Amino acid sequence: MQSLSRGWSFLQEAWRMAFKDKDLIKPSIYSLFAGLVVSIIGIIPIIAVVILFSDSQIGNIIIFALSAILIFVNYIVSYIFSAMTVYLIFGYLSEGDGRMDKAWAVVQRDFFDIAALAAASTAVNLLTSQLRGGRNRRGGNLIGGMLAGLIDTVWTEAAFLLLPVMTIEDVSIGNALKRVGQITKNNLLLIGVSTVGVKWVTGLIGFALAVIGAVIGFAVGGGLVFALGSSTIVYVIGLALGLLIFFAFAMAASVINTYTSTAYHTCLYLWAREAEKAQAAGQPMRVAAPAPLAAVLG
Repeated sequence: MQSLSRGWSFLQEAWRMAFKDKDLIKPSIYSLFAGLVVSIIGIIPIIAVVILFSDSQIGNIIIFALSAILIFVNYIVSYIFSAMTVYLIFGYLSEGDGRMDKAWAVVQRDFFDIAALAAASTAVNLLTSQLRGGRNRRGGNLIGGMLAGLIDTVWTEAAFLLLPVMTIEDVSIGNALKRVGQITKNNLLLIGVSTVGVKWVTGLIGFALAVIGAVIGFAVGGGLVFALGSSTIVYVIGLALGLLIFFAFAMAASVINTYTSTAYHTCLYLWAREAEKAQAAGQPMRVAAPAPLAAVLG
């Protein structure tokens, strides 16, 4: 319960920071709509291949390739805007102002490293999908699913930490991996990861918003059909309105999760970096955490 309480407190502090400087939240919103556009555009050729080459070997190969490309592009979009959020938060905490022009310049500078991270995440995604789909032997799917879940959790956490290192320190993905490994080895991150239940809190909020959106969407759409009759056009309008309401809540949950998780890992990395500097200087490792974390951990 203490972990959930701290996670909730961090979320409040992170969003208090965002309301003071609204630029901090903009990339998370941009990412949502950009990802939606990319997905809509990317799914069209996949559907075309399914229709034209259904149940054929060449069709399966093309679908796999197109799906991999779509996943890769979605990761690039997500990481570009997450990197912007990282630098905006860094600018806000260090200078009192997160500037979009600086964040965009940093993303352009680090584009190829971001693309490399996206490629690695795509490979992990494809690997975990294969592990979850394995049915060649008895129990293989269960074991594969457990292994896939472990790999996915570890890599997701690693990617969240790699972005601040790459963005703030201006290093390649290879050097960023070494830095994250070094910081983790020195036990500079484990306390923060284990005590602040941000993932649980954002997950619960996302679930709650999805349920609320579904209930309101069903009530509005169903109410419209009940009030105006059961004609086809009314059904279509009611369904569309209900889905629109549901997706609005789902999008809000996505923005909350993306921004809060990015803010958490950015603050966690900045805290670990300062602790590392103190350790190297022979000073006590109890250094002040960045404002949102400091307010939570005391």
